[in-house]
Amino acid sequence: MELKNHWLAANKVALPRLLQWVNLRPEESERTQLMFLFYTTVSVGLRWAEDSTVALFLDEYGTNLLPWMYISSAAMSAGLVYLYSWLQRIFPLRRVIVAIAPCMLMPLVLLILVRWGSHFSYLAVISVFLLRLWVDALYVVNDLNTSIVANQLFNIREIKRTYPLVSSGLLVADVISGFSLPWLVQYTSLNKIILIACVVILFGSGILFYLTNHYRAAFPETPQRLIPEEQGSRQRFVKSPLKRYVFSLFAFVGLLQVIGLLVDFQYLRELQANLSDRELASFLGIFGGMLGLCELSLQWFVSSRIIERMGVFFTATLLPITVGFSLPGVLLLLYLIPAMQSQSFFWGLIIVKFCDELLRYTFVMSSGPILYQPIPEAIRSRMQTLSGGTAEAIATGLTGALIFVTLLFCGRFVPVPMQKWVLVAETMLIAGTCLTVVWELRSRYVELLVLSVARGQLSATNVGLRFFKQGVVKALAEKGSETDKRSCIELLAQMDSPGAAEVLAPLLIKLTPDLQRQSLEVMLMAGANPTYLAAIRPLLEQSQETNPEVFALALRYVWLAEPNPNLSLLEEYLNPRQNSLIRATAAALVLRQGTPMQKVAATQTMRRMLTHKLERERVNGVRALREAVYLQALRIHIPNLLQDESLRVRCAVLEMIAATHLEEYYSALIAALYYKSTRSTAMSALVRLENEALEMLLRLATNIYKPEVVRMYAWRTIAQIGTQEALETLWENLETSYGITRDHILRSLVKIHKKPGITGLVDRFYESRVENLIKQELKFLGEIYAAYIDFKTLDQKENHQSSQRIVIVCELLERALLELELDIKERLLLLLKLLYSPEKMQAAAFNLRSLSVVNLARGLEILEHTITLSSKSLLLNILDNRPQSEKLQHLIEAKIGEYENMVISDRLHRLLILSNFLSDWCLACCFHFAQVTRIRLTSSEILVSLRHPTGFVREAAIAYLNMVSHRVLLQILPQLEKDPHPLVAAQVKELLEKYQDYRKLI
Repeated sequence: MELKNHWLAANKVALPRLLQWVNLRPEESERTQLMFLFYTTVSVGLRWAEDSTVALFLDEYGTNLLPWMYISSAAMSAGLVYLYSWLQRIFPLRRVIVAIAPCMLMPLVLLILVRWGSHFSYLAVISVFLLRLWVDALYVVNDLNTSIVANQLFNIREIKRTYPLVSSGLLVADVISGFSLPWLVQYTSLNKIILIACVVILFGSGILFYLTNHYRAAFPETPQRLIPEEQGSRQRFVKSPLKRYVFSLFAFVGLLQVIGLLVDFQYLRELQANLSDRELASFLGIFGGMLGLCELSLQWFVSSRIIERMGVFFTATLLPITVGFSLPGVLLLLYLIPAMQSQSFFWGLIIVKFCDELLRYTFVMSSGPILYQPIPEAIRSRMQTLSGGTAEAIATGLTGALIFVTLLFCGRFVPVPMQKWVLVAETMLIAGTCLTVVWELRSRYVELLVLSVARGQLSATNVGLRFFKQGVVKALAEKGSETDKRSCIELLAQMDSPGAAEVLAPLLIKLTPDLQRQSLEVMLMAGANPTYLAAIRPLLEQSQETNPEVFALALRYVWLAEPNPNLSLLEEYLNPRQNSLIRATAAALVLRQGTPMQKVAATQTMRRMLTHKLERERVNGVRALREAVYLQALRIHIPNLLQDESLRVRCAVLEMIAATHLEEYYSALIAALYYKSTRSTAMSALVRLENEALEMLLRLATNIYKPEVVRMYAWRTIAQIGTQEALETLWENLETSYGITRDHILRSLVKIHKKPGITGLVDRFYESRVENLIKQELKFLGEIYAAYIDFKTLDQKENHQSSQRIVIVCELLERALLELELDIKERLLLLLKLLYSPEKMQAAAFNLRSLSVVNLARGLEILEHTITLSSKSLLLNILDNRPQSEKLQHLIEAKIGEYENMVISDRLHRLLILSNFLSDWCLACCFHFAQVTRIRLTSSEILVSLRHPTGFVREAAIAYLNMVSHRVLLQILPQLEKDPHPLVAAQVKELLEKYQDYRKLI
C-alpha cells in the first residue's frame, strides 16, 4: 500500500512536469493524447502504403510518368475534396469525419485484389498507377480530417500548443513505419504490406470514432445546409474581407505544395537513377525513420514554444526561406568538393528533401490549422476543406504540368548539364512568391479577427473629404430619411466644420425646418461669412413661412456677417407681438452693436423676458444673452435664474455663463456637475471655457472627499477640453494617481485618442510613459498574487482547524484580491488602447471579457499580433485564464515581481503599506481580517482609515479599534458622531450606548 501511494505521489509530481516539458496544460492533455493516438495509427498505415506504392510505381514506370501522376492526383484530390465538402452539407460533421477513411479504404483493397488475382498484365500495370494515385488522395483527406477535428476540439490559443504534439503523430509514424518497413519487406510482398496498412488505418478510425463520441459537444449536429439563413448571410465570405483572406490562404497552401512537389520530383528522380526497387523501398524506410526521429525531437520540445512565442507567420516563412536559399547553396557547396562532384545532386537533393520534410511536418503542419481559426466556426470546416484540399489538388496538377513543360523545353533547348538547374531556379522563384503571400496573409489575419467582433469606424483618415462632401450634397438633395440627413450634417461638422458652410448654404432653401436649423447652427459655429448672405436672406424674406427658430438663426447670421448692418431694422423685431425667440435674438444683437438709446430699449425687452411667467419666454431670453457682449443691468437676474424652477432655464443660464465668460458664476458650473439633470450642460459649458476651467476642475477631480461620480465627470470634462495643457494635466496626474482615479483618467485619455488611434501617441515619449505605467501595474499585480497565495494557504489550514468566522473573512479577502486582479487587467487594456488601434484593442477587450475560452483565445491572438512592447509575452500570460501561482512565476521570471513566503501578519502589513493601490472593499476586508485574527496594526494605519472617504472603510477601522483598544475608541467616538455616512453614524451611536456606563466610570 505504501508503495502504491508513493507511486501515485510521484506520478502527481511527474505528470505536470512532463506536460511543462512539452508545453501542454493539464486540461488539454486528454484531447491531445487521443488525437495523437488516432493520427499516429492512421499515419503508420498510410506510410506503409505510400512507400510500398512508390516502390511499385517507380519499378513499373520510372520517373517519366511522375508529371502525369501529379496531374491525375490533382484531379482525383479535387474531386474527393469537393465530395468531402458536399458530404459536410448533407450530413453532420462528426459522421463525415469518422466515415470518410473506412469508405476510402474499400477502393484501395479492391485495387490490391485486382493486381493480385489478375491474369492480364495490363490490368496489373494500370492498378499500380491507380494504387499510387489513391494513396495520395488518402493522404489529402486524412490531413484535412485531422486539421478539421483539431480546429473543432481546440481554440485558437490551445491549438498552438496542442497541434504540434498532435501532428507529431505523423513523425512517430515515420519512425515506426520507417524502421519496420525494411523488416516487413524481407518477410512478405509489397501487396500484402498494403493490405496490412488498411487494417491499421481501420483501427485508427476506431480511435477517431471514440474521440468524436466522447467530445460530441465540440461537433455541430446540424448539417451546413440547415444553418439559419440570417447566420449564413452574416458569414458569407464572398461579401466580406474573409474572401480576401481565404484567397491568400489558398495561394499560400498551393505554393507550399508546389515547392514540396518540385523538391520531391527532383529527389525521386535522383533515387530512381541510383537505386533498385527493393533498395529504394528500404532506403525510403530508413530515411523516413531517421527523419522522423529528428522531426519528433523538434516537434515535442521546440515547435509549440516557437509558434507560441514567435508567432505563426514567423514559422510559416521558415520553409520557403530554407528551401529557396539552401537548395542552390547546398548543390554548389557539394559540387565544389572533388570527391562529391559526381554525386552532388544526389546527396544535395537528399539534404534539401530532409530540410523540406523536417520543416513541413513540424512548423508548417503545426501552424496550418491556426490559420483557419479566424474563419467563423459555422463555415470553418467547409472553407478548410475547399481552400486546403482544393489548393493542394490544383497546385499538384499545375506542378505536374509545369514539370512536363519544363522537361519538354529542357530536352530541346537546354544543354544536358544545365537541365537540372532549370528546376532548381523554378523552385527558388516559387519560394520567393510564397514569402510575399505570407506577408499579405499576416495583415489580413488580424483584420479578420477584429472584424469578427466589430466593424471599423468611419473617419476622416479613411474617407476622402472631397468625395465625402459630394456624398453629403447628394444625400441631402435626394429623397431619404431625415435621420440619415441629420447624421450627414453632424458628420460633416465633425470632419470639416470650417468648410461646412460651402456645402450647406446652397441647400438651405430646399431643406426641412429641422435640417435648416441644424445647418445654420453648424455654419454659425464656423463664424458668419458674408459670402453666404445671398443664400440666407431668402429665409428672412419669407418670414411667414420660415420657422421661428430658423428665422432667429438666420437673423443672427445676417447681422453678424453684414459689414455695416442697419440696426434700425432690428427694432421692428423688439415688438411684443413677435415670437419670443426672434425678439430675444434681436435684443441681443442690439445690445452688441446698438446706440445707447437702442440698448436701453433692448435691455427693457430682455428684462421683461427674463422675469416673465412663461418658461418659454425666460428660456429664449437667457439663450439670447449668450450673444450679448455686455450684460450690464441684466446681471442682477442671474442668481434668480440659477434657482429657477424650470430645468430648461437653469441649463440655458449655465450655457450663457460659459458663453459670456462670467467668472463670478463659474462656481455654478462646478456645482451643476453634482446633479444628473444639469451635468451634461455643465460639462459642455466648462469645455467651452477651455483652459480657464482647468484649475477648478482639477481641484474637484483630485479631492478624494468629493463624490466619486463627480470626480469621474471632472476628469472627462478635462479630457473633452482637448487643449495641450489639458492633455498634459491628464498625463501628469495619470503617472501620480492609482486605483480608480487612474481608471477615470485612462478612460478620459482613451476617448481623446479614440479617433486617430496610434497617430495620437506616435511620439516615443508617450509610448515610454505608457510602458512604465504597465510595468508599475504588473509590479502591483505581483503583490496581489503573492498575498492571494499566502492567504489561500491560511484558508486551507483554517478549514481544518479554526473558527468558521476566520474562514469566511479570509475568503472575502481572497475574493477582494481577485477583484483587484480584474481591475488591473482592465487597466492594462486601457493602457494598451493608448498605443494601438482602437478597433483592434476594442475587439481584443470584448473577447477577453467573455466567459468563453474560445473568445478568450481569440482576444489573446489579436493582442499577440498587435502588441509590440518588450513585455508582450508577459502580458499575454497575465491576461490568460491561468492560476495565480503560474502568473506570479511569470512575473518573477521577468524580474518584475518577487515572492517571499511571509507569516500572515507581515503579509497583511505589506498590503496596508500599499493601501493607496487597494480598492476600498479590499482595504475594508484587510481590517475585518485583522479584527478576526487579532493582528496588531500600527496607529498610522488605523488613523488613515478612520479618515478614509468611504464609509464602510471607516466602519471596518472602527470595528477593529473596538477590538484592540476601548480607551482609544472612546476618545475618538465623539468626533465621529456626526459622520455623514449612515452606516458609520449608526455604528458610532450603538458603541456610545454600549460604553455609556464605562465612560461614567472614567
